[in-house]
Amino acid sequence: DMDSNQLEAFLTAQTKKQGGITSDQAAVIAKFWKKNRTKIHESLISQSRWDNVLKNMNWRVDLKSQSRHIDQINTPVAIVEMEIGKSGQESEFLCLEFDETKVSQMLKKLSEIEESMTLL
Repeated sequence: DMDSNQLEAFLTAQTKKQGGITSDQAAVIAKFWKKNRTKIHESLISQSRWDNVLKNMNWRVDLKSQSRHIDQINTPVAIVEMEIGKSGQESEFLCLEFDETKVSQMLKKLSEIEESMTLL
């Protein structure tokens, strides 16, 4: 995703290389890049993603009103619904249920992910 200055420096370096490109070729590449930069960038982004993307996410907290075990009745649970799919195609929905322990574990893992991304 080079800007104009980076592109010019790159193409200049390519013309000075032995067996590199000519000045005319560099001019054509520069013109093409300037005209199609956004399309090229979007295409590369879409190709580098996994098949599905997260389109939407909703959540709520409920109280269990029924359970196999009496001690689990009236305990809070987090319900998370995610809409996933490719753009322009029909979405799939994934519904997850978390108790307090699982929410804490999930938040810890998300915090670890955030720290890793910050370091990069």
